[in-house]
Amino acid sequence: MLAIRIPRRKAVALATAAVLAGLAAPAATATPATATETATTTASYDPAYYDAAAGKTGTALKSALHTIISDQTKLSYSAVWEALKVTDQDPDNSSNVILLYSGISRSKTLNGGDVGDWNREHVWAKSHGDFGTSTGPGTDLHHLRPEDVQVNSIRGNKDFDNGGSSFTNSGGSLTDSNSFEPRDAVKGDVARMILYMAVRYEGTDGWPDLEPNDTVTNGTNPYHGRLSVLKQWHQQDPPSAFEVNRNDVIFASYQHNRNPFIDHPEWVEAIW
Repeated sequence: MLAIRIPRRKAVALATAAVLAGLAAPAATATPATATETATTTASYDPAYYDAAAGKTGTALKSALHTIISDQTKLSYSAVWEALKVTDQDPDNSSNVILLYSGISRSKTLNGGDVGDWNREHVWAKSHGDFGTSTGPGTDLHHLRPEDVQVNSIRGNKDFDNGGSSFTNSGGSLTDSNSFEPRDAVKGDVARMILYMAVRYEGTDGWPDLEPNDTVTNGTNPYHGRLSVLKQWHQQDPPSAFEVNRNDVIFASYQHNRNPFIDHPEWVEAIW
């Protein structure tokens, strides 16, 4: 069944997940939002999109979802700049985008590589599997987000885990020598992006077989951690309306595929 598409507060993760798993989605309506909480949904989608996954669990569900979401239009890396200005638009200021880890609202025109600019953050670090920025996993909007140039550099290619220290423009995110912890408002977003990548890229189309694991020293191996922590974040921070809207925009206007863990949060536990 489809996830209900309404704004949700982070503190009601378990109750919201239960509702998401059990109810059909009504038509979306525009709702005022803040940069740290919610955006508005833009479109629904045909529930038949997931028909091939119905009734499956474990590896059978993962395989079915891989087939579904691999039907995808691919973008060039240069096209990602303009796409992010739409997918991550600040709902309170259409001239700005919301930066993932810092939560800052910054002008769309400040995209680039200088201090004070925002650039394209690969949530699944592109060195984890060494896929770079070539068309494919390196340009997949479902894990690319705007971020401050310096914050992006601080995150680097670290795995995700709890703990660390604050830093300039952190927005509540933390880092240490071998891991990065995003701010609370996007912990679930990060988890669902990592798990999307693990389902979408299975080593069958010329790209590495990406998989989550429970370590924080993955280097150039095609793994990303820590799975146990990502699952906790997924439960603690269910999909916000901003995240749901982003999924809809990518589906309708760019890649024409979806992140299934935004639509069906219960599938995380069903697979992992």
